[in-house]
Amino acid sequence: MTMSPNVLLIYPRFNSGSFWNYGATCEMVGAKYPAPPLGLITLAAMLPDSWNLRLIDCNTEDLKDADLIAADLVLTGGMLPQQSDSLSIIDRCKQHNVPVAVGGPDATSSPEIYQRADFRVLGEAEGILPKFIEAWESGVRSGTFEAEKFKADVQSSPIPRFDLLTFKNYVQVGVQFSRGCPFTCEFCDIIELYGRVPRTKTNAQMLAELDRLYELGYRGHVDFVDDNLIGNKKAVKGFLPELIAWQKARNYPFEMSTEASLNLADDPELLKMLQEAGFFSVFIGIESPDPLVLVATRKKQNTRRDIAKSVHKIYEAGIFVVAGFIVGFDEESDRVADEITNLIEEAAIPVAMTGLLYALPNTQLTRRLEKEGRLHADHGIDDPDTLDGDQCTAGLNFTTKRPRAQILRDFRKIVDKVYSPEAYFGRVRKTASMLNMKGANGSIISAGLWHDLKLFGRLIWAMTITRPEFRGPFWRTLIQTAVTNPRAVKPVLMLMALYVHLGPFSRFVIGQIDKQIDEVERGEWTAPALVAAE
Repeated sequence: MTMSPNVLLIYPRFNSGSFWNYGATCEMVGAKYPAPPLGLITLAAMLPDSWNLRLIDCNTEDLKDADLIAADLVLTGGMLPQQSDSLSIIDRCKQHNVPVAVGGPDATSSPEIYQRADFRVLGEAEGILPKFIEAWESGVRSGTFEAEKFKADVQSSPIPRFDLLTFKNYVQVGVQFSRGCPFTCEFCDIIELYGRVPRTKTNAQMLAELDRLYELGYRGHVDFVDDNLIGNKKAVKGFLPELIAWQKARNYPFEMSTEASLNLADDPELLKMLQEAGFFSVFIGIESPDPLVLVATRKKQNTRRDIAKSVHKIYEAGIFVVAGFIVGFDEESDRVADEITNLIEEAAIPVAMTGLLYALPNTQLTRRLEKEGRLHADHGIDDPDTLDGDQCTAGLNFTTKRPRAQILRDFRKIVDKVYSPEAYFGRVRKTASMLNMKGANGSIISAGLWHDLKLFGRLIWAMTITRPEFRGPFWRTLIQTAVTNPRAVKPVLMLMALYVHLGPFSRFVIGQIDKQIDEVERGEWTAPALVAAE
């Protein structure tokens, strides 16, 4: 038994194609992937100092047999879109007789899928990893270790091992302030994994993590990966003044983004603090403009306000919105395509991530569909046929109430309209006209000016030479912004850079959906077996 094992941490590859991976945009800015594995480098920080650690992110580099042979223990795991590669890694470990431990959200939600791993470490690492370490060091070489749900003390979580990362491989680096969300959305698995009472780190903890990034020389985009940063408003309001002071003292080395619920728009004080802290973007799950859908899916919080006006209030704080929409809910009408498209245009949301409803393992939605006898038996399995499209092309893993072909046609119509060059750049111009950048305090230009200039050159090349069809909308948008709201030029450049990926990928999605529609209408599509109703 070695007391100083060589431990290889492997982050599995995500499905290769997705609206979320920004592949072409990453390539344009010289990066390999949007973000590094925050969970895995946090776990690394919890391991004994005597263990020799190495990290391989399969999204940025190849995993070689020699890497496995040199390891005494492999730690891996991730989310559902990483399942296929996770299982492949486990099989390769078994071939080389290397013990492998799997954890993360997918293993926690569907532990039965990972039975062939030597170890399954389920739940939040802070709540169970010490038992796993003790077992390993005592000679145990297999077993399942499960944390008590929602009990992990995030204030005991150490500074992630940012030193294991190659920063140039990524567009952004993530940090986490809180876990959990107070809302009860039926289709969401966050409350199943992390609970409805958001647990937050201390202010000192968060500043220590930012200090570490700063000391390592990182500058640029930091994403607060919380599933709802404002789930505990009191805590975040107590943290932001210290973050503002930290940023000002260092001349704003970081520009920041996060995810929050739409009620963020109800709090002008909070919005002002976010802008002063250097936040430039927020992802918001809007899902649907239809109140019947929102009520039925337990997202009532979005029915209590005018959605478009709420988005505009966030723009007034100089923060642009990236939004999520879903097609395929039982209660939606045949007008869903026009309703979602009209809202996206009215609210002026350039990046409107639209996907097909997917029943994730271990959610209220999945349990309801199972009781109704409508859930596909393979609902928790990462379909190899979806490696190029994730939920954009692989949703609807259940028997739908509306005709399946009609749902697919509605989804196709939204993607086609929303991501045409004219519509996308038109929304960028509308957004630029509404962004109030007066309170940005220089943060939007301080985090890596030279990097921004290089990005600008690459963006011009991508938009005028590589894709000449984007040339007119690109220059029209840039010139209009420079004349009417020059402080908004950088966020506008960011939004246009995203279209380097979103535009072509939307065409790919449309092609895939056309094939699915054709299969259904020709009678060639066969529904998978269903989970037996209870």
